[in-house]
Amino acid sequence: MQFGLLGAGFQRLGSQEKLKENALQHLFEVYVQVNQEAEQDESIRLAAAEFFRRLEQHEEQALSLWEQFRDITVKEYRRIYERLGIHFDHYSGESFHQSKMQDVLKDLQCRGLLKTTEKGTGVVDLSEAGDMSSYCTVLRSDGTSLYITRDIAAAVDRKELLNFDEMIYVTDKSQSSHFRQLFQILQMLGHRWAERCVHVPFGLVQGMSTRSGDVVFLEDVLDEARNRMLQNMQQSKTSKELADPALTAELLGISALIIKDLKRPLISDYKFNWEQVLQAQGDTGVFLQYTHARLCSLLRTHASVSHTHFDPHHLQDSRSLSALQHLLRYDEVLLQSSLELQPRHLVNFLITLCHLVSSAHRELPVKGSPPAVAQARLRLFSCACSVLANGMRILGITPVEKM
Repeated sequence: MQFGLLGAGFQRLGSQEKLKENALQHLFEVYVQVNQEAEQDESIRLAAAEFFRRLEQHEEQALSLWEQFRDITVKEYRRIYERLGIHFDHYSGESFHQSKMQDVLKDLQCRGLLKTTEKGTGVVDLSEAGDMSSYCTVLRSDGTSLYITRDIAAAVDRKELLNFDEMIYVTDKSQSSHFRQLFQILQMLGHRWAERCVHVPFGLVQGMSTRSGDVVFLEDVLDEARNRMLQNMQQSKTSKELADPALTAELLGISALIIKDLKRPLISDYKFNWEQVLQAQGDTGVFLQYTHARLCSLLRTHASVSHTHFDPHHLQDSRSLSALQHLLRYDEVLLQSSLELQPRHLVNFLITLCHLVSSAHRELPVKGSPPAVAQARLRLFSCACSVLANGMRILGITPVEKM
């Protein structure tokens, strides 16, 4: 229905010229306006349903418009994801697998799983007792598919094309029921691999807004994070002379957003506050980067001191032992994050590492210490720097060496 509204809305309100100027913004404006009109005007909802029906029947004009919107969207995705250092091999939403849909419906029918209601809709009974106390609609009365119908087809198609070991769906938590039904129907269809399909739900960000308004586009958030960070750097008395301050501000801003988003259970909602997110002190992405940059500076300053060979007996003080014991947990934390599909374990490990290292850096000077002691301490700081950089990269953060 939502795409039907966009398609029908664009035919009434859209402009190819505006689409060339700012594609996503124009599509968003059309989408908002047509949704508002549809609440008051039933004919618009009927036009949307008709547009979607034409699309499913591969009517040329409707299909051409969908392909244009899809190409625009994927182009924008690529541009924004590139800014975040993210690359996807394939862009294929559930609508891309529509050709398999009729096969799925036939399979459901052959297995006696597809039932028709009095209203003419096609449903699958999910109840244990077989009394329709729990069911899932897979076909509208006009013969058009639903999101879950296409998702079933997409899952089957992806298994055939990619032969995956595991398929992980990452969406907001409002879709949890949808994925429970999806995995149940796949198993009812005899697909044992459905046991290896997982839904990772995430919560909502509350209170996020930018200067441009209440509706938040990711690009606006990234721009604002960079601009605020640049302003903070210009006002700071400790900032170093940088070759490209805007690039550093961009990397710090992205770090701050990622750590804020990933340091709690993914399903949790959280309140967003720009001042807290961009703080250099506290459990923030900026703190991780600041600690890493300080360690890099320390290692550059003492680059002439070899720490390949060192005597570990010089690391028996409480600060060193705490840092070393924490570093020993790194592989265990990575495994836990991977098994639970929860990056917070890694985030919290890195934050604790930074606190321990900052404390050690204050209490265990390298400069002025006997050579053997300096070598051992540099070795400790070098290992901490390496693990910190590695952990940040795993989280999608580019480590900064100067700030």
